[in-house]
Amino acid sequence: MSLLRQAERCIASQKSFRALNAFVLPVPESQVLMNAVQDAADRTSRGQRKSDIDGRLIAVKDNICTTDSPTTCASTILSGFRSPYAATVVERLQDAGAIITGKTNLDEFGMGSHSTNSSFGPVKNAIGRQDDPLSAGGSSGGSAVAVATGQCYAALGTDTGGSVRLPAAYTGIVGFKPSYGIVSRHGVVAYANSLDTVGILGRNSSNVKQVFDAIKGHDIRDPTSLSITSRSRIAEKLRHGHNERQLRIGVPLEYNIQELEADIRSAWLSALHHLQKQGHSIHQVSLPATKLALSAYYVIAPAEASSNLAKYDGVRYGNQNAESRGTENVLYAVTRGAGLGEEVKRRILLGAYSLSAGAIDNYFIQAQRVRRLVQQDFNNVFALRNPLSKQQGEMSETARVDVLLTPTAPSLPPRIQSIGHQSAVDSYRDDVLTVPASLAGLPAMSIPFPITHNQDLKEPTDDRVTGLQVIAQFGDDEMVFRVAQALEEHASSSVS
Repeated sequence: MSLLRQAERCIASQKSFRALNAFVLPVPESQVLMNAVQDAADRTSRGQRKSDIDGRLIAVKDNICTTDSPTTCASTILSGFRSPYAATVVERLQDAGAIITGKTNLDEFGMGSHSTNSSFGPVKNAIGRQDDPLSAGGSSGGSAVAVATGQCYAALGTDTGGSVRLPAAYTGIVGFKPSYGIVSRHGVVAYANSLDTVGILGRNSSNVKQVFDAIKGHDIRDPTSLSITSRSRIAEKLRHGHNERQLRIGVPLEYNIQELEADIRSAWLSALHHLQKQGHSIHQVSLPATKLALSAYYVIAPAEASSNLAKYDGVRYGNQNAESRGTENVLYAVTRGAGLGEEVKRRILLGAYSLSAGAIDNYFIQAQRVRRLVQQDFNNVFALRNPLSKQQGEMSETARVDVLLTPTAPSLPPRIQSIGHQSAVDSYRDDVLTVPASLAGLPAMSIPFPITHNQDLKEPTDDRVTGLQVIAQFGDDEMVFRVAQALEEHASSSVS
């Protein structure tokens, strides 16, 4: 399909699916977009194409800074805020010829699992009945819905504990979280610095790979960006660590939780059966600290958030509340109380408490120890050594695996109406299968896979899909794409 024809379809879809609330701001004028696409088409015809995404429409989550439109993080306190500079990932997309088609909806400051904690209203999933809509997942639900409904070629999101992978699983698309530090965070509004990662959502892994190749690379402006030396060391280890042999696929026992729905477990088994038929071997592994990962995450992430969000006080950043003028000693309280949502305030309070003098040893320090155990568990099961760690696991080389395959979410997307009746703790449980990879900084991708019901686990009985998660060793992002492609080939052949 030509670039112009594809852009016309995206623009038409943006109008048709406006009620799903995927975009927080009016998208650029269609004629402006089409002129930019025409320029890219002209470059392609002259043999001067900038990259594989030259002329493609890419959506950007509204916590990633752009200069031509506001960056609000779906929060009242940042309503109308315009960044003086663009995020590195946005600059690299534009350098590659991509066209930013708009800013997408999200949970406020990235805090949530269903994209319902937004000052712009909830994002609605295109799957299911629109009079009783399903959750789109969060916090990158707007980006996921925009991709799933054809409103853009691909989209950027951010993944702190699963915020790209969970929406991908709920909407039936691909969601990729790269290794921590591979993609620059410069210009991304921080939630939890040690966990935040720019992720990519697309209809298939090939589209995601094209965007990933355009935005990855060292950035001197990002202190968490992997240095050129570290990237060279990782590349060297990968050259000697892999060959074209058949893969050893790991199945973690701890991911087969009691809350895992039968349909998702069926899809998981079907995918493993397919990989085994391709000649890959399946191996049971154990990641004991997984059971503690979710609790550790919800100590570490709010603690970092309470520090990062302290600057939104109406003086340094944020809109000052009119009622705060003329009051004494309550300027910050009134502004923050009115400008921040309930979930954001809940996590700030939780984080502030866990960092307090009386609680830091029992909560924050213990959570950091659990995080180290989670990292060690992954290092113990992967055949490839962690290029940034001096420690080597205790398992023998023959017992190690190349990649892990797990479910992305324990359940299918819930109804938005039912989410309002959940407690905060219940909603946090949706991240139980995605958080461990985030704590360890590993590359992980959610792949849509058809749900099966029949006994031989080969053919799907309906058109529903769920997300399966591929996790690889730190820096081995290419391995994730290799396994994803194998799963996609089977999924597409099953559906057709």
